[in-house]
Amino acid sequence: MESISVFDMLSIGVGPSSSHTLGPWRAAKQWIKYLQSRELFTGVASVNVELFGSLALTGKGHATDIALLMGLLGTDPVTFDILDIQNQVNKVKNSKRLMLNFEKEIPFDFEKNIKFNRKFLEFHPNGIRFTATLRNGKNKSQSYYSIGGGFVVQKERNRQKIQVEKFQAFPFPIQKATEILDYCNTENISISQLVYKNELSLRDPVRIDDKLKSIWDVMLDSMYVGCHTEGTLPGGLNVKRRAFDKHEKLKGQKSYTNAYEWIDSIRNTEVKFREILKWVSCFALSVNEVNASLGRVVTAPTNGSAGVIPSVLMYYLVIENHDANFEDIKKFLLVAGEIGSLFKKNATISAAMGGCQAEIGVSSAMAAAALTELMGGTPEQVLIAAEIAMEHHLGLTCDPIGGLVQIPCIERNAMGAIKAISASELALDSDPQHVKVPLDKVILTMWETAKDMNTKYKETSEGGLAIGVNMSDC
Repeated sequence: MESISVFDMLSIGVGPSSSHTLGPWRAAKQWIKYLQSRELFTGVASVNVELFGSLALTGKGHATDIALLMGLLGTDPVTFDILDIQNQVNKVKNSKRLMLNFEKEIPFDFEKNIKFNRKFLEFHPNGIRFTATLRNGKNKSQSYYSIGGGFVVQKERNRQKIQVEKFQAFPFPIQKATEILDYCNTENISISQLVYKNELSLRDPVRIDDKLKSIWDVMLDSMYVGCHTEGTLPGGLNVKRRAFDKHEKLKGQKSYTNAYEWIDSIRNTEVKFREILKWVSCFALSVNEVNASLGRVVTAPTNGSAGVIPSVLMYYLVIENHDANFEDIKKFLLVAGEIGSLFKKNATISAAMGGCQAEIGVSSAMAAAALTELMGGTPEQVLIAAEIAMEHHLGLTCDPIGGLVQIPCIERNAMGAIKAISASELALDSDPQHVKVPLDKVILTMWETAKDMNTKYKETSEGGLAIGVNMSDC
């Protein structure tokens, strides 16, 4: 049984896309390790990279070529200074030389050595092929697939016999939502406690807390930066950042010096219902404006949907519970990560496979479930919240204009967050005995919908808004 850690569902990376940016970045680093493990690295004379399918069709808009370059340089997407990315790209473009893994200099033409092939490979829409030409004239190629959320594999997961790299078995292995309920009822524990017990089989409590704090710090920072940055997003659509103006109107004359004082200043503001909606939307927009500008965000479960979970968690901290602390944040993230893993195991979190229902829909389900536990919901109600949130995202297409994670992607995060809060409220008022559609059923339905969806609505920019609205219209 596949065991997925919370820290794979919620991982720190660089925007604008987990599958089209973070995944290729990680794939390049994996390929370098492959060359080193086969003692081929020192013999590399040149490198070519070919992008296939969705990666080729929307790669420019998603900065896939830039991410590949950063991976070939050997940089870490979690720690590398994002302000230095363009500088590194310019160095390679101008010199036509690449320092592979910052160790070995080789010739490299950014425009010619990264090729965009619209052909779809058999296993997954997001295919990458790396080819090294060695000094002896031989070529060595490896193919990778970016399957969503920053996950990278070398062959498709077989959904009858899951064949992927596994963790050691969890003490409470989970494949279905029904198993979560069985464990919670048998052990008399909450979902967050169950997930925590599984994580303890991988790392000690201090390490778990440190990693969760790091995730929350990046989430909070992305909201803070987004709310305090004005201007226009890169990419050619000339999309104006909206979080800044929205935040200026909402905060009034409040003053603060850092993100944590910012939280307190919002808590001390009298907020009416309409303003709550505005605050939640503002938080979500801010994260995805940071993401769209190659900023650092948390994949939750993807970069394109990175704004939903932090905005709903922020809603709880500044609206619902002013006494909330790290333990609440910890519970929220543990529950959210586990719900996300159910979708990854039994459906997909890749828009190239399932459309935007696989990104915004999943993130909304994750946030709804996590909020429901913090609001005092039972494990049954937590799963009901996830089901409601996904049920009302079924069939959502991925049709980014210009291949950029901007229109309609940024606004969809705000909509996903609002739906998550509504789903939680509905679940808290629900009697589990009267629920007609269980979470496992809606996950299966989402996967069936994904398989039936026309390819042009799966992150190809060949249908929907991407075709109906021209770049010149924007």
